[in-house]
Amino acid sequence: MIETLQLANFRNIQAGRVSPAAGLNLIYGANGSGKTSVLEAIWFLSVGRSFRSHLTQRVIQHQQPHFTLFSQLSSGDRIGIQRERSGDHHQLRVNGEPAKRLAELAALLPLQLISPESFSLLLDGPQARREFIDWGAFHSDPQFMLVWSRFRRLLKQRNQLLRQQAPARQISIWDQQLVQYGQWLTDARKRWVNSLNEALEGIINQFLPDVPIRVSFSQGWDSKTELQQVYSAGLQRDLQLGYTVSGPHKADLRLRVDNLPAQDGLSRGQQKLLVCALKIAQGLVLSQQQQRQCVFLVDDLASELDQQRRTLLLEQLQQTGSQVFVTAIEPEQLAMIPWDKRFHVEQGRITEQQDK
Repeated sequence: MIETLQLANFRNIQAGRVSPAAGLNLIYGANGSGKTSVLEAIWFLSVGRSFRSHLTQRVIQHQQPHFTLFSQLSSGDRIGIQRERSGDHHQLRVNGEPAKRLAELAALLPLQLISPESFSLLLDGPQARREFIDWGAFHSDPQFMLVWSRFRRLLKQRNQLLRQQAPARQISIWDQQLVQYGQWLTDARKRWVNSLNEALEGIINQFLPDVPIRVSFSQGWDSKTELQQVYSAGLQRDLQLGYTVSGPHKADLRLRVDNLPAQDGLSRGQQKLLVCALKIAQGLVLSQQQQRQCVFLVDDLASELDQQRRTLLLEQLQQTGSQVFVTAIEPEQLAMIPWDKRFHVEQGRITEQQDK
């Protein structure tokens, strides 16, 4: 949980400080005021990138050499990040000491983002859903990141050998390690998805009670075939194509309504509710398994949801016991919710509002 958040030269916020509540926090202001920038700063502190642009330099305030973000967490940990306009690397700090990897920040500040772009979970290719699964597996098992990184390096090496038309004997040596790490990765993903389904069922019944939604894990190859056999049997095809066709790198989360993909069987509003249910379930499983709370960032809540569904979503978020940040243009859009704290953002200035 975030106890304090400090921003300097981030987007249009020259200097800002927020001391949010442990529960529901409303951040409101006109379009372009900087309210979404507050969520973006929190996201950057955990993930090391923006959810609005892949060009990091765009988040640095005009004519400033760098931006700086800092947060004091309820765990007692302190995390910070600075990005120079002229450099390609972040300066990362955890408790005053340099951090070697962004994963160190992510482990301390688990986040779930609900925004208009969250539809990518349904509409984009398998990579977005694979990353969704891996978020949970990463936070549930301290070995996951190490195994995932080694698998990625081995897969890259195998694909390079395939492009070079290396002898089958040489490729098979790499396959032995690839199978070992790939199977571990798959087992970890399966465990997480099974846990996710248990939490998801109750939430979907609240959000979409009359819609028969099925969620299943696709491991990336025929489940009846051993991974070693997949690599050996597909070697000639992989050599012709120059890359590895099947395996854990093709894993996916399948979401279906009856016999249709969810994106085809649900309306736009129902799709948003399903994505919200998936995100909330992630936080619930983390809380149940690790006794750690996930922080939820909800951008533009009023978009595409009527008042009844907005209330339902916020009630579900409140019941998780997590810290929640929600943006809106006008507080009246969400007047039915008893906010723990409200912050008004205007021309890059953040002001906490006192209840009258």
